[in-house]
This record gives sequence, structure tokens and C-alpha cells, in this order.
Amino acid sequence: MTASTVEEAVETTVATRARPAPARIPMSRIVAVELRKSFDTRSGFWLMAGIAILAVVATTATILFAPDDQLDYEAFATAVGFPMAVILPMVAILSVTSEWSQRTGLTSFTLVPHRGRVIRAKALVALVVGVTSMLLAAAIGALGNVVGSAIAGVDTVWNVSAQELGYIILANILGMAVGFMLGVLIRNSPGAIVGYFVYSLVLPTVTTVLAETQEWFADKQPWLDFNYAQGSLFEGSVSGEQWAQLGVTGLVWLVIPLTVGVWMVLRSEVK
Repeated sequence: MTASTVEEAVETTVATRARPAPARIPMSRIVAVELRKSFDTRSGFWLMAGIAILAVVATTATILFAPDDQLDYEAFATAVGFPMAVILPMVAILSVTSEWSQRTGLTSFTLVPHRGRVIRAKALVALVVGVTSMLLAAAIGALGNVVGSAIAGVDTVWNVSAQELGYIILANILGMAVGFMLGVLIRNSPGAIVGYFVYSLVLPTVTTVLAETQEWFADKQPWLDFNYAQGSLFEGSVSGEQWAQLGVTGLVWLVIPLTVGVWMVLRSEVK
């Protein structure tokens, strides 16, 4: 090996060592990518579009079939809220489980090795989509209230305050958070969706029957049943004790399972 060859090798080594490390991907870019991924697939697009479509359908049905004396903003908000309570958790579930069901997790976690940042980005996207969807649904309901009362020839009644609307949005965000938690914990779309319907439909029926037949459980239900504790949010009035019940049940049914799910995601092998 000649002296010039040795010098060239040394210069190459020094240049390689001096090369700066690539900048860390900013969180804003990860959030933007995750938001775009929510609309990229056909299922994701139509699920998002279904939020606006069902809000319009529910508003139209209220105008057509509700009695004239019941055409108020509460009626429209209730009609629009039911489809939102079903669709939003599905959006949260699919935002997480798509990485495993569509086998894109290996790509995502290779580009962003810190899996916790990806999960946080997905959670932020779910929150943004949830709040935006609820505000859009509220606006559609408000428009329906104006149009419906004008068609029926009755006064426009605004009987849902900003605070009550905020409670309703919070309740739906909590439902979406439960869907997100199940997606992180199960990481399988069909399994997480079935798990959510068991949680939201079967479990409340079981606890209601148990409360009606067992007096000891009736007193403890607000401290054990997360669905039951959220009922005060839809009623528009929450006392200090009800906030405490919501916090205790949320810790048991949401925070602890979500923590376990995130721990599993951070340690599991991605294939």
C-alpha cells in the first residue's frame, strides 16, 4: 500500500467520523404523517367521511320525524351524538391496529425507532380528529336546528349550553380513548373492535342487571363502572363526587390498561 493510498484512507475515515448525525424527526412531522395515514386508505377515508355523512343523516331524520314541539338543539345534539359515539372509537382503534393488520409497523418503527413517539403521535391525531369531528357534528346540528325550526314555523331553541356541549365532547373523547387503549392493548383490528362492543354494549347490561338485583353493587357501581360514571357528562352536570368517580373508574379501565398496552408495544417484536 502506497503512502498516497494510506493518506486517502485516513482522510476518508476522518471525513466519515466528522459527518454529522441526521437530525431527529420532529414530532410535528410524525403527527402530520399519522394524520395523513388516517385518510390514505379507502376504509380510513370513508370512515372519516361517514362522520359528516351520518351527522347530516341524523339531522335530516330529526327534522323529518321529530314532533314540532321537540325541535330544539338538544334533540339535534342527541341525534348526532349517537353515530359519533360509535364511529370515533373505531377511528382510534384502526389508527393503531393498522400498523399490525396492514404490516406497516416494521416500516414505521424503522423510520422512527422510538416507538413511544409514534404512539404519542397517534394519540394526538385521535384527539384532534375526535374534537374536530364533534365540533363539525355540533355545527351540523346547529344548522339543522335553525332549518328545522324555520320549516316547522316554531321558535329556534338553544337549550344546550357551551359547558354542556363541552361535557358531551369530553364524554365522546373518553370513549375514543377507550378505543385507542384497546387498539394498543390488542393490536388486532377485529379483536379490538369486538372488545370495544363488548365493553360498550355487553358490560353495561351486565352491570345494570347486577345493580338491580344486588343492593351492595348498586352503591358501588359509580366507583366501578366507567360507562356509568360517564353518564353524568351527558347529563350536563357533574358534581365533585362524580368527578372523583370518573377519575377512579378511568384509572382502572383506561389508564392502567393503556399503560400495559404501551409497555407491550415498546417491548414486542414487530414482524
